Amino acid sequence: MRLQRTLASAAILLALGLSGCSPSQPDAKAASTLKIAFFNDNTQLVSIDPFQVYWLEHRVVLRNVVEALTDQDPQTGQIIPWLAERWEISPDAREYTFYLRKGVTFSNGEAFDAQAVKTAFDSNKAFAAELPSTFGATYLAGYDHAEILDPHSIKLVLSKPNAGFLQATSTTNLSILAPESYRKTAKERSLGAVIGTGPFKIDHYTPESGLRLVRREGYAWASANVQNKGDAHLSAIEVSYVPEESVRNGLFLQGKVDILWPRVPFSEVDLQLFQRNDATIQSRSLPGPAWNLYPNTRDNRILADQKVRLALQKAIDRKSYASTVYNEAFPVVDGVYDVTTPYFRSQGDKLAYDPQGAARLLDEAGWTLGQDNYRYKDGKRLVLLYNLAGKETPGDVLIQDQLRKLGIELKLKVQTTAEWAANNAAGNYDLTYTYMTRADPIILQTILDPRSANSSTLATNTYAPNVLPVAQNLFDAGLTATAPQQRADAYGQLQDLLIDQGSAIPVYERVWQAATSKRVQNFRWSAEGFAFLNDIEVKP
Repeated sequence: MRLQRTLASAAILLALGLSGCSPSQPDAKAASTLKIAFFNDNTQLVSIDPFQVYWLEHRVVLRNVVEALTDQDPQTGQIIPWLAERWEISPDAREYTFYLRKGVTFSNGEAFDAQAVKTAFDSNKAFAAELPSTFGATYLAGYDHAEILDPHSIKLVLSKPNAGFLQATSTTNLSILAPESYRKTAKERSLGAVIGTGPFKIDHYTPESGLRLVRREGYAWASANVQNKGDAHLSAIEVSYVPEESVRNGLFLQGKVDILWPRVPFSEVDLQLFQRNDATIQSRSLPGPAWNLYPNTRDNRILADQKVRLALQKAIDRKSYASTVYNEAFPVVDGVYDVTTPYFRSQGDKLAYDPQGAARLLDEAGWTLGQDNYRYKDGKRLVLLYNLAGKETPGDVLIQDQLRKLGIELKLKVQTTAEWAANNAAGNYDLTYTYMTRADPIILQTILDPRSANSSTLATNTYAPNVLPVAQNLFDAGLTATAPQQRADAYGQLQDLLIDQGSAIPVYERVWQAATSKRVQNFRWSAEGFAFLNDIEVKP
């Protein structure tokens, strides 16, 4: 059941409303304008304020408008200088002192200095107190106050240890805006009143339609990740939000957009079609948790039994999933985290497809095959309820089929996003999913630590009661360990625990892909899974 769109569909598309529009020869000015077609805009939270936004497509754009104290090497995960030249961290991971770069300005002419940094962090703290659910609040966890040491030195003080705070200062969400931006309302920032130090400025943003960036002049403080240290090569960037896959593909094939950037990876048919049209497929695993299933182990549910959870681990053929749902070259998930996450530990051996081993575990748990080839225990069929938000996918149906071969009935319950969230919060499920993107293992706490998770119910339900304290101790060890090896040990043990307990059931690697036309040169990924747009050149 391969996710395939036929070549005929592409041909039909070209004959639709796009017909009669032949690409014109771009002039020199148009050649320096990059056009990107994204997945749809976020209709639930219309915002391009860096502190509020979680929509990946918005963060791609903002990465090139606003900048952060630090950056992160996309290959090694190491934190490197950016707006701060260097820093010091106290042994208890509660004080972070930054020595700021001089000569940096915001695009409105205001100076970047210690006062601007204090204004940014204090404003974000106040907003997080007012709206704790805002996405940036998780990055700011523990921040108490800032102490200005001199115009270009500042100490950020936390109320509790947070070894992930340094990485947080490299993210788009904790970028530093100009003081003028914080004099605007949250709604005004959401609609584009965002002033940064980056190589581009926001010209306008029209929710659910698109936005336009324009180059700022005199830019000269790129991080070491960026090759182009001066003004951007591009004069402008035009972004459109296009929900319909066929329309996005058609725009790209017609040469009307330079980068096709959907949310879901391309099918094998699409890959071949784009490559025949001289496109380059850009791929990177998004940092953070893989696409995991999370069990409900509470209230005497079926998955309270560890043997049944581990049977599910063995019953999923992840290699077949990757090649069937996506394509033969698609990476097979190898652990709780995607491979781009710092301190990732491979769990591939434990995730091998082993239907015989799964059957033995189910037999040991008392679930025996009936005449209808489903498993029963005490007259009750082995039925698991899997909550889905929005729609079921071919991947969901594939898992359903794989489990059916072991005698497990997986019921796919499609709900609205609101219903899905409500049922998760109420514990009305056997299996569910959620994910977040961040290039630090700390992000898993927003899913699996009840003390800080977006859904404390989901986080609690994931563990057997005696396992939860062990997981929380490991989360705490990761937060308080400032030495890299200590963090690696803590998060490595946590990954082992989650797999060994069946508390997380990885299904696939969250790969993000973009197709770039032959006109686009020097596309490169950032650590967050975004792109350095000031490096890109567009050729006629």
